[in-house]
Parts: sequence; structure tokens; C-alpha cells
Amino acid sequence: MKPDLKLNWCSYEAAKFAVKNWHYSHTMPTGKLVKIGAWEEGKFIGVVIFGYGATPEIGSPFGLRQIEVCELVRVALTKHDSKTSKIVAVSLKLLMRQSPGLRLIVSFADSEQGHYGGIYQAGNWLYVGADSYHCYKVSGELVHPRTLYSRYGVGGQSVPWLRLHVDPKAERIITAQKYKYLYPLDDDMRKRIEPLRKPYPKRPHANEAIENAPGDQSGNGGASPTRSLTLTD
Repeated sequence: MKPDLKLNWCSYEAAKFAVKNWHYSHTMPTGKLVKIGAWEEGKFIGVVIFGYGATPEIGSPFGLRQIEVCELVRVALTKHDSKTSKIVAVSLKLLMRQSPGLRLIVSFADSEQGHYGGIYQAGNWLYVGADSYHCYKVSGELVHPRTLYSRYGVGGQSVPWLRLHVDPKAERIITAQKYKYLYPLDDDMRKRIEPLRKPYPKRPHANEAIENAPGDQSGNGGASPTRSLTLTD
């Protein structure tokens, strides 16, 4: 029998618990977020989080305003029986219902963590290539430039400034490639981005299941759902 799966809005505290315990980054993204919790057989199993992403130009390559595009920034789940691709698919339906102005979802699979986008391939997302990005290592933590800007303002993304004011050993790091996937929310957007489609990257290991989700780790938790923010507010 299929497990009893329910998705609903969840609190920031519940989302943070899931990310801290069940996502490889152990860090909550910054900015306005939509947080959708998942419950299996009545037990809280994790969260799917959407946000505006790391750059305000996320929609520019597709001719979209920032309010028309968002990024799937976290899939943080403990052990579960439901397919991760189904959890993501249901979360997309909830997001579309809440924010009808959205036209495109962007997400990345981190090759450095052994991820290649299996859940996106199972959900028929479009793969459009891989890119490398930079971050900063500060006090032993890998931190995104946007997070540093939020913490320290202008200058916080400069290695000399960080070494002078925060950590004398701060350094700039070029990350491994991240596979980029797109999910259009209307037919016109699908036609617009379809020419960008590339063959899916292959699994890094032959015995890796296509449902291997980013951030899945063992653990336990519990939370009750509360309404989240709306991206289009």
C-alpha cells in the first residue's frame, strides 16, 4: 500500500529543524521563503523550500521579472517511503496555487555532494547545463556571497575586508559544478525554454537510485503546519 502522504505549509521553526538535521548544508537560506512541510503516516518527514535564489537576476536569462521566477532552494527529508519526486511535484502544485504569478522554477543539483538531479529527471524538469560558482570560507564555514552581504553589508564579500574584520584566514572558494534544472509553469514558458534542453547527466554510480534526493539523512522530527509567506507579496 502507498504511504499516507500529506503536504502543507509549515513554520520557519519546522523548516529550520529539517534543514539543520536532514540537509547536507545544515543552513537555512536567507530572504523571503515559502516553506512546505511533508508528513507521512502523520509523522513530519521534512520540508521543501522555495525562495528568490542567490541572485536578483535569476529570471533575466528567460526574460522574466524576479516576481515571475523562484528557486527550489532546499529539499530536506528524513527517511521516508514516498518518492521524493512526488513530494516535490505536490509542493509545486501548492506553490502554484499560492503564487499564480510564477512562471518558472529553477533548481540546482550539487555535483560536489554526488547529486546529479535524479528527482528532477523523474519529474520531467528540463536540464540546461552545469556551472561553477564561488563562495567564501569564513571561520571554517562555506558561506554564499549573499549571506555575507546580509551579515556585513557592502564590503562583506571582499577577502581583504573579511580577513581584517572577521577571519584572518578567510578565502574565496570556487565550487564544483552544479547541474541546472528548470520547471516551466505554463505552456508558453515551456516553449520558450525547450530549445535550451540538454541530455540529462547520468548517475554518478550505477547502483544509485534515481530517487536519491539532495539532503536525505536519517533522523526524527515533529511539527505542526502553519501558513507561510507568499512569494508575490
